[in-house]
Amino acid sequence: MQAIGVDLGGTKLHAALFSPSGEIITERSVLLEGRTGSLVAELMAGVCLLLLEEQGVPAGEEIKIGICVPGIADNRKDTVWAPNIPGWNSFPLKKYITGALPGAEAVIASDRTCYILGETSMGVARGFADAIYIGIGTGIGAGIMSDGRVIHGSADIAGAAGWMALQPPFIDEYSNCGCFETYASGTGIAAQARKLSGQPGVYPDAKSVFQAYERGNTVALMVIDKAVECWGMAAANLVSLFNPGMVVWGGGVFGPAVRFLDRIYYEACKWAQPISIRQCRFEASGLAQKAGIYGAGRLALEATGSYEKQ
Repeated sequence: MQAIGVDLGGTKLHAALFSPSGEIITERSVLLEGRTGSLVAELMAGVCLLLLEEQGVPAGEEIKIGICVPGIADNRKDTVWAPNIPGWNSFPLKKYITGALPGAEAVIASDRTCYILGETSMGVARGFADAIYIGIGTGIGAGIMSDGRVIHGSADIAGAAGWMALQPPFIDEYSNCGCFETYASGTGIAAQARKLSGQPGVYPDAKSVFQAYERGNTVALMVIDKAVECWGMAAANLVSLFNPGMVVWGGGVFGPAVRFLDRIYYEACKWAQPISIRQCRFEASGLAQKAGIYGAGRLALEATGSYEKQ
């Protein structure tokens, strides 16, 4: 029986064949190149087939495929919603994959779920049964593991951390992506810098704001300080609610924001349940861009029944 993990992003697809211990045997990355709808599913099946052929796996052998998707995996209906992939609104991904690959069974989960599974199996939270992955990129999401189980919610929307309410009163700006994302996502940081500077043509992304921060730019200092405050407050809320042993920080913004982890922890200590926060470590992701693929691999290995807990 073979185990394959697939990490699907908005622009590329990463697939890997895994050993029973969770190590990558072989892997492939391909660009989506504008594919939409069923064409993305066909590409996914084709890459999985290529991995198997490269390893000499006979056609029709039983295969478990774990798939990490950038959206919501509704396992009640076996459909996926992925806003960055046109045509993936209630898309029947499992049906396409099992139809294209004889002997295959697909297990699909959100990227939030896969990130925390990856970090607790092969990353800095390895062996932790209670941990939270906070991903800060274009948006903000949290993968939450409690007592060894990932929390999904009734419709796989648990962990939509970008919508945490941190800054009253409510303003219309929060309606688009949530309060937390408005101030502390990569997109939000750049937007806040443009807003405060009054120059819509500057600060194209969060990286430019961090660079300005290094130069002591007043606007950048205000924006990053606000982001640090929000990161600490949000983490405090999650630590108080779930009592994790570790909070893992990842995504494209962490990166440059790793240097602020001590400040974020200090901020969280102001707001969090005091015993819980003292028992919790804040760490940067140990897997960087591979948390999703390792999490998808774990999904596949658990489906085979051969997953070896670390």
